[in-house]
Amino acid sequence: MPLHRIDKQLVCRRFQRAAASYDRQALIQERMVEHLLELLSQHSSNPPQRVLEIGCGTGLLTRRLIQRMSGIEELVLNDLVPDFASRIHIADLAVQFLPGDIETLSLPGSFDLIISSSTLHWLHDLERLLVKLAAHLRSGGIVAFSLYGTDNLREIKELTKVALPCPALPEIEAMLCQHFSLMHSSEERVQLHFPSPQEVLRHLRQTGVNALSRSPWNRTKLEQFCTEYRHCFSAGSGVALTYHPMYCVAHKC
Repeated sequence: MPLHRIDKQLVCRRFQRAAASYDRQALIQERMVEHLLELLSQHSSNPPQRVLEIGCGTGLLTRRLIQRMSGIEELVLNDLVPDFASRIHIADLAVQFLPGDIETLSLPGSFDLIISSSTLHWLHDLERLLVKLAAHLRSGGIVAFSLYGTDNLREIKELTKVALPCPALPEIEAMLCQHFSLMHSSEERVQLHFPSPQEVLRHLRQTGVNALSRSPWNRTKLEQFCTEYRHCFSAGSGVALTYHPMYCVAHKC
């Protein structure tokens, strides 16, 4: 299956459009945030003072991070969508919003923790970014992230023949071990169930995850997709959609 070159401007537009509905529909993303923070608490003994979050979005991870980790003095939030800055309000904490593409932005100083959830699979070059992050992580600091793996949205991939170029977990582990000491890595497959293929598409649209599709479908293409989806991926009284979260926690020696 051919991999799809990511258009980051399209990604930006789709996530901006989904901002109002994202928190209601982001079921898997919320699960990933909670599990990532649990892993971080297991592998981090010192509360971080200066934190960089990559891909903060509407603040799903940001709010829970602040609730669960005391001692944060400064928080730098990055997102590709500039408008997300107005959606995150945090009292009694120094917050800097850094809009733009994390792969090309200059990062302000060094950090005790660099964290990201459901974002890094949108990059063009994850390995190069990890080199950059290592240069901005203090000795003993931690990088923790979740992202999607090769089986993510496999039903959509099979029917549309469009695939996000997600790396496999062993590839990510090898990248991390070049610059960090790997503390944890894991992956899981999670299925969501929807009443119909139309509801699957609505779910993807309302979370911005449809950011690989450039053009709207006509009625014929939509009906064909729904018929094939029901035929291939029926589950109970509805249909299934697979997510493939992966989790990594590492520290800089």
